Amino acid sequence: MDLSAPIHVAGHQGLVGSAMVRALRDRGAENLILRTHAKLDLTEQAAVREFYRETRPRYVFLAAAKVGGIKANDTYPVEFLRDNLLIQTNILDAALREGCEKVLFLGSSCIYPKHAPQPIPEDALLTGPLEPTNQWYALAKISGLKLGQAMQVQYGLPVVSLMPTNLYGPGDNFDPEGSHVIPGLMRRFHEAKETGADKVVVWGTGSPLREFLHVDDLADASLFLMDNWESDEHVNVGTGEEVSIRQLAELLKDVTGFAGEIVFDDTKPDGTPRKLLDCSSLFGLGWRPSVSLEEGLRSTYEWYLNELGAGNIRG
Repeated sequence: MDLSAPIHVAGHQGLVGSAMVRALRDRGAENLILRTHAKLDLTEQAAVREFYRETRPRYVFLAAAKVGGIKANDTYPVEFLRDNLLIQTNILDAALREGCEKVLFLGSSCIYPKHAPQPIPEDALLTGPLEPTNQWYALAKISGLKLGQAMQVQYGLPVVSLMPTNLYGPGDNFDPEGSHVIPGLMRRFHEAKETGADKVVVWGTGSPLREFLHVDDLADASLFLMDNWESDEHVNVGTGEEVSIRQLAELLKDVTGFAGEIVFDDTKPDGTPRKLLDCSSLFGLGWRPSVSLEEGLRSTYEWYLNELGAGNIRG
């Protein structure tokens, strides 16, 4: 990838997009094309086409999406399906029309069946029913990776489709109504410590196993794959390590300094019982993650405290 060329990072203010911007700038990229939602609504096809005609990006990092946890997916199924379909279709279509050289499409590990074999290989896609708690988002991401694959097969546009595991890190969403498990729990443990609460309630039994990848590792893998992945098939991106929600809660309790009790509410859903990606395709190319879970949680909490202190996160 020519880092001096114009590069559009869609969703540059989000968790993944901001990490991609950091990684690109660290490697010397200066011609980054960035637009906020206020300046460019990616769900509007005409606006996206005009934007690409004007800017003519050579490379595209498609990290824009409507995302959220179990509660948000359950509450807003239309937005999670419709808005993500519109965003990714509009960008991929504009990239094809304007002759972009290569596109990176960011998917999600939730594309795989609820009871997929563990670790989950790439070929488990479409082999069984999806997890109901995030099926709308998963369907949109499946459509995106298949559209990218079709564009590569029919028109020769290289689309690198990444399926990352659960992500966390600086820039995450700490809104209690729409956050994923790490920022959601981190905020609850912090607020419990600040108010002197004697317990923190965690949804589910604590038994599900999850894999977590620091967003800076994902950004590093994204640049690596833009240079090294030539297949029209999607590729898993993870750590190869898993932790139970109970273990994660204990880690977050320690990181935040909360001194009370952790209580698991087994009347609430657990979600998928286990989700570990088979990353042998990526690891076989020589890439490995570099940020440990404990290190990543501590740096994320430090970022959260700084943002909270600056008034950038509502208390």
